[in-house]
Amino acid sequence: MASYVAKNLIQGKKVVVVNAEKAIVTGNKKAILERYLMLLGRSQKRSIHRPSVWYPRMPDKLVWYTIVRMLPRKKAKGKVAMHRLKVYIGIPEEYKNAKLVSFEDAKLSSTRNRSGKLIRYMTIEQISRELRGGRQT
Repeated sequence: MASYVAKNLIQGKKVVVVNAEKAIVTGNKKAILERYLMLLGRSQKRSIHRPSVWYPRMPDKLVWYTIVRMLPRKKAKGKVAMHRLKVYIGIPEEYKNAKLVSFEDAKLSSTRNRSGKLIRYMTIEQISRELRGGRQT
């Protein structure tokens, strides 16, 4: 889903992502958490006053940051595209009656692939809960 959204942003479209907490990341649970914990624990060697790099923990910010990292942030079109992206937890009131578009290729239609193997995945909500240590806020 994130790559489709990033492509639409670069093409000049405004994109609003709702229900960000229900987005999924496929892969082994341990590998997914190791990746996010590595990103969370990175250190910045240039400054002794700020030893770590900021990384989001809330579901909407995790999705926003993931999509923004796919954009050419240092170029003008990437900076403009970044401002066209809005990500929400749940569906806000102003988008209740709006037509929702979902990417069919990004949906998890079944928990097994074509060869019958179980597809391992985690939702962004589960990842966020692990990064926050089980805290709700």
